Amino acid sequence: MPISSKRAVFLTLGLVSAAALASAQDRPESLLPPGFGDPAPSPTPAPAGSLPPPSVARPDPPGAVVQPLPVDTPSPTPSPTPSPVDPAIAAQYEMPGYARRSLDLIGPAGMREGGVDAAAFATANGRFAEQLMRRLSAPLPSRWMSILLRRTLAARLVKPEAVNGADFAAERAWLLLRMGESAPARAVVQGVDTANYTPKLYQVAMNAMLATGDAAGLCPLAAGGAAVTREGGWMVAQAMCAGLEGQSAEATAAMRVVRRRRLGEDIDRKLAEKVIGAGANSRRAVTIEWGGVDRLTVWRFGLANATGVAIPDEMLDGVGPQARLWLAQSPMLPLAERLPLAERAAAQGVFSNVALVDLYGSVADDDSAPNAASAVANDLRTAYTAGDAGGRLAALRQIWGSEPRTRYDRLVLTARAAARLPVAAESEDGDRLVASMLSAGLDRSAARWRSAVTAGGDAWAMILLADPDAQSSISYDDMAVYGGSGGDSRRKQQMLFAGLAGLGRMSAEDAERAAQALDVRIGAQNSWTRAMDRAVERDQPGMVVLLAAIGMQTGDWRGVPPQALYRIISALRAVGFDGEARMIAAEAIART
Repeated sequence: MPISSKRAVFLTLGLVSAAALASAQDRPESLLPPGFGDPAPSPTPAPAGSLPPPSVARPDPPGAVVQPLPVDTPSPTPSPTPSPVDPAIAAQYEMPGYARRSLDLIGPAGMREGGVDAAAFATANGRFAEQLMRRLSAPLPSRWMSILLRRTLAARLVKPEAVNGADFAAERAWLLLRMGESAPARAVVQGVDTANYTPKLYQVAMNAMLATGDAAGLCPLAAGGAAVTREGGWMVAQAMCAGLEGQSAEATAAMRVVRRRRLGEDIDRKLAEKVIGAGANSRRAVTIEWGGVDRLTVWRFGLANATGVAIPDEMLDGVGPQARLWLAQSPMLPLAERLPLAERAAAQGVFSNVALVDLYGSVADDDSAPNAASAVANDLRTAYTAGDAGGRLAALRQIWGSEPRTRYDRLVLTARAAARLPVAAESEDGDRLVASMLSAGLDRSAARWRSAVTAGGDAWAMILLADPDAQSSISYDDMAVYGGSGGDSRRKQQMLFAGLAGLGRMSAEDAERAAQALDVRIGAQNSWTRAMDRAVERDQPGMVVLLAAIGMQTGDWRGVPPQALYRIISALRAVGFDGEARMIAAEAIART
């Protein structure tokens, strides 16, 4: 069943016990999942080795993630057997055993990344995990779900069973690229020794290097990629790398072969020649013209980015949002062009609050920056440094603007400035202040404002969900006072209930009452919920994160059903991601 913003994940077929059926004539059927409110979840174990088919994601729009340079059709003629290599000579070039990295533990981090344990996938079915990664449609609507998924995929992980470690790294990096996380994707593929590369990893590695504009990153892989995959793109990469190494004669000869074989189109070859021209001993001057180019491929994106060639907006408009997220991370891009992309990346979770503040710090020191960006940078400085709280709050209001709905990226930008404000006795800006702090995970800073916000408003609801020290349960009557601070009040009530129930903050009786009143069937089951239950029971946090992301494949928060939000929060909390669960629940209020 496709998961999209136009079709709900759940189709309301709740499973109830025989006892519930027997009493159905006296009261409505229970909408809660089995075992709700029990100390530990008790899903029905599945037979060993049985896994449900994953939910099928909606396909990416055409051009969402484009492939590298088109390649020639491999010749059916077998390659000649190479001459034997003298073992003594080969030993001079082989990496010593102590320096080789195992395929059983792959990842760029030397320690746990964001609290993700190395064994997150260790007991999972690796083929099922790869299938989920391949089918997952990204980017996701939730900043915090995206952050958790990135931390999971980019962690140093033990290889699950039934898969090749290099191929598993390739699937992780490919999903990271589709999420817009180009730098972590490159780090994952670089975590594998080149001697262990597979055809799949070669393909993904080329995409990762190009997405980061790292043409030189292709050089350690070019010879192996050409030999293993026989793709034309690697032959062009060999020519570029010869040029970057100052071997202009070899680069010229290699490009002559590329032109004779007509690898790629004219724009592809010219961009490669421009990369060669950046090397030592090169006198090439290549002018890039985009007229007549029908589409932007990752090859064109990467080499243009590497050489500082501006990509026309109309070319970027024809690809998926991932390309703009990649571009936001490019230091080659002029600051004025990079800022709006960085703000989008911050809302998506690709940029942190600190990274975005640092970027605006560069604007403050740049006399050529656009006036609008300079004004925001000056207001941000005032929000941190003004001598009185009133002046700092006024600066925050300038950054947020006067629109009824504040842009989420601006809330991310102001998170730490908002956290520095003293708690006011009463504040009309409580909703934005709390949402801003929670966008960066500053939960205790936000909780300080509990007494200053209006009961029943968005800030009140977000603090209820995000407070790390909360102990007491929330009754139905307490929850029912929530009406939201704008927008669809019933939808907000449903999301608050889903969050509280998922965090275990409601009794079974109050949760049943709320589920009936709000028509949120959190007990409904399908293949996705059953897979999630099994992953929780088997303590497979990596699979829980993947399945949680599967449940959020939609364009924005309006497409996330409250039933799915409940399942996601409950499962994440059960496998140790309590903080992320609370942040996702609060984000649902801020962005609904």
